[in-house]
Amino acid sequence: MSPSKASESDQRAVGTPRRSDARRNHERVVAAAVEIFREYGTQASVPQIAARAQVGKATVYRSFPAKEDLLEAITGLSLERLEQHTASALREADPYEAFHLYVLELFAALARDRLLAERLADATSPAAASVLETLVSAMERARAAEKLREDVTEMDLRVVLCGTALQLVRLTERDPATWRRYGDMVLAALRR
Repeated sequence: MSPSKASESDQRAVGTPRRSDARRNHERVVAAAVEIFREYGTQASVPQIAARAQVGKATVYRSFPAKEDLLEAITGLSLERLEQHTASALREADPYEAFHLYVLELFAALARDRLLAERLADATSPAAASVLETLVSAMERARAAEKLREDVTEMDLRVVLCGTALQLVRLTERDPATWRRYGDMVLAALRR
């Protein structure tokens, strides 16, 4: 996506300034931040984003006073996309199938979005906490249906799933097939 083509919903999600030139700059910053954070994760810098958006650093800081504000806004956009992709998985009648499909959809999304993978594994992001809540809820339903190990806990989910995702990020793995393979391994580790 080019910096000038951020979607309307992306702009609403992170706020839109009033002046048309400020709005255009804001849209460019958001679009550039999405691209840069997906590629580099939390290690991306404000100067990288400003350069990609073709604006000055001060322009970025006018919309997002701290890098954490920008990280959280872009994490929120990534989560909106994730929720759109995983909605059908969570509607599955079989609790294990819902959990299974959600985990595989999640790994597919994380393969494309380094920021989301880091934020999920880090678990300090308020926005990423919603993914963990969804995961835990789906896990508990699958466990209650006796499809997962009876001793599986939220901590197990964080260690096994989030730890796997973080390690793949650290290894700079981007191949969706590799991420899928590890998603299958995570599911096998939790399966009854």
